[in-house]
Amino acid sequence: MGKITSDDIRQSIADAIQYISYYHPKDFVEGMVEAYNVEKSESAKNAIGQILINSKMCAMGHRPLCQDTGSVNVFIKVGLNAKLDIDKELEDVINEGVALGYKDPDNTLRYSIVSDPAGARINTKDNTPAVIHYSVNNSDKIEITVAAKGGGSENKSKFAVLNPSDSVYDWVMENVRHMGAGWCPPGILGIGIGGNPEKSMLLAKEALMGHVDIHELQKRGPQNALEELRLKLFEDINKVGIGAQGLGGVTTVLDVKILDYPCHAASLPVAMIPNCAATRHIHFELDGNGSAVFEKPDLDTWPDLELPMDTIKKVNIEELTKENLSQFKSGDTLLLSGKILTARDAAHKKIVEYKNANKPLPNGVNLEGRFIYYVGPVDPVRDEAVGPAGPTTSTRMDKFTKDMMEINILGMIGKAERKQPTIDLIKEYKSIYLIATGGAAYLISQSIKKAKVVAFEELGMEAIYEFEVKDMPVTVAVDSSGVSIHTTGPEKWRTI
Repeated sequence: MGKITSDDIRQSIADAIQYISYYHPKDFVEGMVEAYNVEKSESAKNAIGQILINSKMCAMGHRPLCQDTGSVNVFIKVGLNAKLDIDKELEDVINEGVALGYKDPDNTLRYSIVSDPAGARINTKDNTPAVIHYSVNNSDKIEITVAAKGGGSENKSKFAVLNPSDSVYDWVMENVRHMGAGWCPPGILGIGIGGNPEKSMLLAKEALMGHVDIHELQKRGPQNALEELRLKLFEDINKVGIGAQGLGGVTTVLDVKILDYPCHAASLPVAMIPNCAATRHIHFELDGNGSAVFEKPDLDTWPDLELPMDTIKKVNIEELTKENLSQFKSGDTLLLSGKILTARDAAHKKIVEYKNANKPLPNGVNLEGRFIYYVGPVDPVRDEAVGPAGPTTSTRMDKFTKDMMEINILGMIGKAERKQPTIDLIKEYKSIYLIATGGAAYLISQSIKKAKVVAFEELGMEAIYEFEVKDMPVTVAVDSSGVSIHTTGPEKWRTI
């Protein structure tokens, strides 16, 4: 048995990060195909179809599944009998592997990690540091799981210390009902029960790395209380009717995974973490025979799907006005062509600062009569106009909506629901809110024919871009009369 070197660890982590950036796990793809086949809601089926089309495109083109290429989670189990030959702290080696993976020039990944989180929030420019969890055993190997977790799903994490007599089922169901669609369903729900606060959260995260096997469990039946809880939650969460992207449908979760640990008799810690439609993780071992080798998946795992063009309206953005937005109704699927502007949290904050100071935006940028797309794209490679460019969660921009409406923007494009005050503003200003499919970033980027930064270049991926799009697929989420698909859709499909 040879020695496990720093280079083995570093290169394996870098290769793993690249691999999971464009390959969904096989079991996840199969779960999505099953969801697509059973989905009865036209809007939700279309969204799942886009996610599967995007997934196959990424597998073939080796580009990210989502523009949010995630924060890196590393679970590493070091065998006490492993022969290690490392030249620095293991944490440093791991983070060098992360940086190497994110900086690959053939498939650039977005840097999302900021230092000084409660202060200046400065981007670290290589997506480090990773969140690393260490453990040991008596083997002569190192076992590593690498996961990339998007911000939208992480932001929906929940934790509580229940009373021992409280119902975990009731707590999960209550939180799912209020979780919204910002985590990009359908996905997997990880639940950790017991231990203490930090242990239950770790269990929930680890649970997400498990194999999607709920249908196998349904066939053989539960053999213990946890399996009974998994089945009941899986069936009843899907009866809530949230559906793909919150559009209403029969599949919200592909699986519910639960891990538990003994806890104090006076408490019942419980945590819940969702994994989004860009589920990304892989497990490997190092035994001294070089770096890990990751096999290419069989492309036949993915179905050949196409968007249902006969039900989609083509729209020229340049012809739209506040007066003719009323032709589009909540739930309509559109293909947009024309020029749109982008802005996320940081850009919105600057826009409002300029507005309040009565200053024009840099470079003559004018937001009046424009669509604003909430996106932070991946940098382009080769002949791309832009890298994967899917939507970010729109509710974070709700606090800026009144100012944007006063500037007289035409409409907004993002993902997930809007809060009621924002819906009221959309109705008041005769605007419109469209959603693009979260988890279909590479597919969406193919519709972007030109891209250029027009303001706030110092913000990096949060700068204001101008995109020229051709047939960009979107769904009307809130129409100009204030009807929201994220309300009417789930209501239609709710059976519990």
